[in-house]
Amino acid sequence: QVQLVESGGGLVQAGGSLRLSCAASGSIFSINAMGWYRQAPGKQRELVATITNGGDTNYAGSVNGRFTISRDNAKNTAYLQMNSLKPEDTAVYYCAAGSRTSKYSYEMRDWGEGTLVTVSS
Repeated sequence: QVQLVESGGGLVQAGGSLRLSCAASGSIFSINAMGWYRQAPGKQRELVATITNGGDTNYAGSVNGRFTISRDNAKNTAYLQMNSLKPEDTAVYYCAAGSRTSKYSYEMRDWGEGTLVTVSS
Protein backbone atom coordinates (compact mmCIF):
# COMPACT_ATOMS: atom_id res chain seq x y z
CA GLN A 1 0.00 0.00 0.00
CA VAL A 2 1.25 3.46 -0.99
CA GLN A 3 0.06 6.68 0.58
CA LEU A 4 0.15 9.87 -1.51
CA VAL A 5 -0.31 13.42 -0.22
CA GLU A 6 -0.64 16.36 -2.62
CA SER A 7 0.06 19.99 -1.77
CA GLY A 8 0.56 23.31 -3.51
CA GLY A 9 -2.88 23.98 -4.95
CA GLY A 10 -4.46 27.39 -4.74
CA LEU A 11 -5.84 30.40 -6.60
CA VAL A 12 -3.80 32.07 -9.33
CA GLN A 13 -4.49 34.52 -12.15
CA ALA A 14 -4.36 33.51 -15.80
CA GLY A 15 -0.78 33.52 -17.02
CA GLY A 16 0.60 32.74 -13.58
CA SER A 17 2.50 29.72 -12.28
CA LEU A 18 2.04 27.12 -9.58
CA ARG A 19 3.99 24.06 -8.42
CA LEU A 20 2.29 20.98 -7.03
CA SER A 21 4.05 18.42 -4.83
CA CYS A 22 3.22 14.78 -4.13
CA ALA A 23 4.88 12.96 -1.23
CA ALA A 24 4.79 9.15 -1.30
CA SER A 25 5.13 6.81 1.66
CA GLY A 26 4.52 3.14 2.44
CA SER A 27 5.48 0.42 -0.04
CA ILE A 28 7.37 2.81 -2.30
CA PHE A 29 9.60 0.00 -3.60
CA SER A 30 6.65 -1.13 -5.74
CA ILE A 31 6.46 2.20 -7.61
CA ASN A 32 8.11 2.64 -11.00
CA ALA A 33 5.88 5.41 -12.36
CA MET A 34 4.06 8.43 -10.96
CA GLY A 35 1.63 10.82 -12.56
CA TRP A 36 -0.71 13.76 -12.27
CA TYR A 37 -4.35 13.64 -13.32
CA ARG A 38 -7.09 16.25 -13.07
CA GLN A 39 -10.87 16.46 -13.00
CA ALA A 40 -12.77 19.64 -13.82
CA PRO A 41 -16.43 20.18 -12.89
CA GLY A 42 -18.70 18.25 -15.25
CA LYS A 43 -15.81 16.44 -16.93
CA GLN A 44 -14.11 13.06 -16.61
CA ARG A 45 -10.73 12.64 -14.96
CA GLU A 46 -7.94 13.03 -17.49
CA LEU A 47 -4.22 12.40 -17.68
CA VAL A 48 -1.99 15.46 -17.25
CA ALA A 49 1.53 14.01 -17.11
CA THR A 50 3.42 10.86 -16.11
CA ILE A 51 7.03 10.06 -15.26
CA THR A 52 8.88 6.76 -14.77
CA ASN A 53 11.58 6.10 -12.21
CA GLY A 54 14.02 6.35 -15.11
CA GLY A 55 12.85 9.86 -16.00
CA ASP A 56 10.75 9.18 -19.11
CA THR A 57 7.84 11.64 -19.33
CA ASN A 58 4.51 11.87 -21.12
CA TYR A 59 2.13 14.84 -21.35
CA ALA A 60 -1.40 15.55 -22.42
CA GLY A 61 -1.55 17.68 -25.54
CA SER A 62 -3.44 20.42 -23.70
CA VAL A 63 -0.56 21.03 -21.27
CA ASN A 64 2.46 20.10 -23.37
CA GLY A 65 4.92 22.98 -23.39
CA ARG A 66 3.37 24.64 -20.32
CA PHE A 67 3.62 21.97 -17.60
CA THR A 68 6.67 20.00 -16.46
CA ILE A 69 6.61 16.84 -14.34
CA SER A 70 9.65 15.85 -12.29
CA ARG A 71 10.56 13.35 -9.59
CA ASP A 72 13.01 13.34 -6.70
CA ASN A 73 13.57 9.66 -5.96
CA ALA A 74 15.65 10.39 -2.86
CA LYS A 75 12.74 12.32 -1.34
CA ASN A 76 10.02 10.03 -2.74
CA THR A 77 8.33 13.12 -4.13
CA ALA A 78 6.89 14.07 -7.52
CA TYR A 79 6.28 17.62 -8.73
CA LEU A 80 4.19 19.35 -11.37
CA GLN A 81 5.39 22.79 -12.42
CA MET A 82 2.53 24.63 -14.12
CA ASN A 83 3.29 27.76 -16.14
CA SER A 84 1.14 30.01 -18.35
CA LEU A 85 -1.97 28.82 -16.55
CA LYS A 86 -5.35 29.20 -18.24
CA PRO A 87 -8.85 29.28 -16.74
CA GLU A 88 -9.54 25.92 -18.39
CA ASP A 89 -6.78 24.41 -16.21
CA THR A 90 -9.07 24.83 -13.20
CA ALA A 91 -9.60 21.39 -11.67
CA VAL A 92 -8.85 19.10 -8.77
CA TYR A 93 -5.40 17.65 -9.42
CA TYR A 94 -4.64 14.10 -8.26
CA CYS A 95 -1.30 12.40 -7.78
CA ALA A 96 -1.07 8.71 -8.73
CA ALA A 97 1.53 5.94 -8.42
CA GLY A 98 1.92 2.60 -10.15
CA SER A 99 3.75 1.02 -13.07
CA ARG A 100 4.36 1.59 -16.75
CA THR A 101 3.09 -1.42 -18.69
CA SER A 102 4.23 -0.18 -22.11
CA LYS A 103 5.75 2.97 -23.60
CA TYR A 104 2.43 4.85 -23.49
CA SER A 105 0.39 2.73 -21.06
CA TYR A 106 0.26 3.00 -17.26
CA GLU A 107 -1.42 1.13 -14.41
CA MET A 108 -1.95 3.55 -11.53
CA ARG A 109 -2.87 1.65 -8.37
CA ASP A 110 -2.66 4.32 -5.66
CA TRP A 111 -4.19 7.79 -5.59
CA GLY A 112 -4.01 10.89 -3.44
CA GLU A 113 -7.04 12.83 -2.25
CA GLY A 114 -6.41 15.73 -4.60
CA THR A 115 -5.58 19.43 -4.42
CA LEU A 116 -7.69 22.19 -5.97
CA VAL A 117 -6.21 24.55 -8.56
CA THR A 118 -8.31 27.57 -9.53
CA VAL A 119 -7.22 29.90 -12.34
CA SER A 120 -9.06 33.22 -12.59
CA SER A 121 -9.41 35.28 -15.77
